[in-house]
Amino acid sequence: MKTFRRRPFLVGEISFNYYDLANRENLPYFDVAKLLIDKCKMSGVNGVNFHVGDSEFLHCGHDNELIEDQLTLDEYKQLARYAKQLDLVFIITPANENIVDELDEFVDVYKIASGDLTNIPFIDYISKKQKPILLGTGASNIKEIKAAIDCIEDNSNFNTVIMHAVLSYPTKLRDANLLMIKDLSESFEGYEVGYSDYTISDNYMFTLTTAYNYGAVVLEKYFTLDKSLENHKFSIDEEDVRIFNLNMDVLSKINGFKNKQPLICESYSRNCVRKSICAKKDIKMGELINESDIIIKRPGSGISPSEIDNVIGKKANKTISKGSLIDYDMLS
Repeated sequence: MKTFRRRPFLVGEISFNYYDLANRENLPYFDVAKLLIDKCKMSGVNGVNFHVGDSEFLHCGHDNELIEDQLTLDEYKQLARYAKQLDLVFIITPANENIVDELDEFVDVYKIASGDLTNIPFIDYISKKQKPILLGTGASNIKEIKAAIDCIEDNSNFNTVIMHAVLSYPTKLRDANLLMIKDLSESFEGYEVGYSDYTISDNYMFTLTTAYNYGAVVLEKYFTLDKSLENHKFSIDEEDVRIFNLNMDVLSKINGFKNKQPLICESYSRNCVRKSICAKKDIKMGELINESDIIIKRPGSGISPSEIDNVIGKKANKTISKGSLIDYDMLS
């Protein structure tokens, strides 16, 4: 069964964003983390991801300032229960095996951070838990990704989504390299591909929308309540999610069907704008039809010009008036 049934599946990465918001408002870290889950649900996000571990370097700002994870494992269990009550998929990016063991019962999906892509023993440990996996691939090559995939395949038949990412915070637009999404799809046939987006969000959510149009079915981006905070510049907020979902509504309409064929809405125009073989002059019964006897004109409800060889040289079995559409029942 596919875990990521919605297309696209949008993941709000909360991770340490709760930290800055709680400190600014002097609120408990747990309460702010829970509030962020609430806001993800209200805005239309499908899953939430927490980086669970001892510490993390801030991705931008004060020279790699190290911050500590302020939530306990018991609090993460409560957050997992709460997310599931809201019908959100609960995802964690674990820092070590102990976290995996403690939270496995509460986790829907594991995210393997790009930094652990070559940590094959850790990937082996996680994949044996038999849960879907988001595999971060930032700063990696195809050989490294394949080694990780092979390890997962040895242990699990659950969904693995290969996540394109660029380990640069924030990622400059010229470095986003969204065409790598297509390369991953071609290199790992049969696997779903996603995108972890660390670019600064534009007003039209163009980067995420393009990633989806290039084939990324799982889209992950940091979620915040205030993008003006120094370390939240490459996050999305509720308004961004609203705009993105509007984009998805438009795409679902304009993408349509893959196989080229006439559409119902084209039926009238198809008949009006196409052309048919017509009589250029009066053609008497018994006359053989030659090129000088015919002309190509609208509408397209008669014999198509592509079938002209089936008309030239045939005998008129009735008089055909000038300007008339020629039909096969007029010929013998």
